[in-house]
Amino acid sequence: MTPLLSVKNLTVEFTTRDGTVPVIDDLSFDLAPSETLSLVGESGCGKSMTALAIMGLIPSPPGRIAAGSISLEGENLLQATDTRMRAVRGNDISMVFQEPMTSLNPVFTVGDQIGETLRRHQGLTRQQAKSKSIEMLDAVQIPLPTRRINDYPHQLSGGMRQRVMIAMALACRPKILIADEPTTALDVTVQAQIFDLMLAVGKETEAAIILITHDMGSVAEMAERAVVMYAGRKIEQGTVKEILTKPQHPYTQGLIACVPHLIDITSPERHDLLEIPGMVPPMSEFGKKACLFAPRCQFADARCHNNLPPERIHSQGHRAQCWLENLENEAVLP
Repeated sequence: MTPLLSVKNLTVEFTTRDGTVPVIDDLSFDLAPSETLSLVGESGCGKSMTALAIMGLIPSPPGRIAAGSISLEGENLLQATDTRMRAVRGNDISMVFQEPMTSLNPVFTVGDQIGETLRRHQGLTRQQAKSKSIEMLDAVQIPLPTRRINDYPHQLSGGMRQRVMIAMALACRPKILIADEPTTALDVTVQAQIFDLMLAVGKETEAAIILITHDMGSVAEMAERAVVMYAGRKIEQGTVKEILTKPQHPYTQGLIACVPHLIDITSPERHDLLEIPGMVPPMSEFGKKACLFAPRCQFADARCHNNLPPERIHSQGHRAQCWLENLENEAVLP
């Protein structure tokens, strides 16, 4: 199947006081039509920066795309003009950001903000845009949409504001919806509702979804495939089933071990809740020709600290960048 979106050897560099560092380092992945793909990893691993690169929103300076390509249905977006990218954003690719209260304009009603997207990208009249906005609010299950369309963001709960963001993102029926930690500030019940809503509306509009998250529980809930990122690099990718049941990188297994109910699913034994020791390295370490997870890894040896690990193929589509040939043979969980 021809991919809808293809990211190949993407490198994004930022100029810092310590010099130029690759915050995204040779990243490649594909997204199929109507697929849900998750980019997963701790904060600071490059997930959101990948989304900004796809949207053409890398702040320059200090950032720049140093190498690679981002192709939407065969068109290299890195060669697109500013005018073309403004047309792509909203029409073809939309994004739901982490915190809707800072993403929505506090001085305009939610109806005005959804309507502006429709008028700008689809050329609707003000009345047509209002009718479509009410229809979108209803689609994301906001009660009394004909009244809520006149509300300001501060008059809505966190969950309602996030529903408005989803309505705005899907108003023009984009081919790709990027959701960057869409449930971070919401309680567990509302999180589940938002995930169900995104999947249902995404299926209805036939949009592919890129879910950005640090939570393996969210990956299990939402995604079909996952790309695990660490310090700007892809360290493992595969189907969610493969990633959860047969992780081949110690970092991936550590992320799974941090979620109690996932441990219960993947192992019949009862385990203590674990945490990954240490922290993501500072940006000054990014790009180093070594495994950047080595200082936190219980299996690390001299090779890991001094050489970039190879990418091993474990099954069709399941790959991991690790010196260990088979993590299943190693005792990771206590």
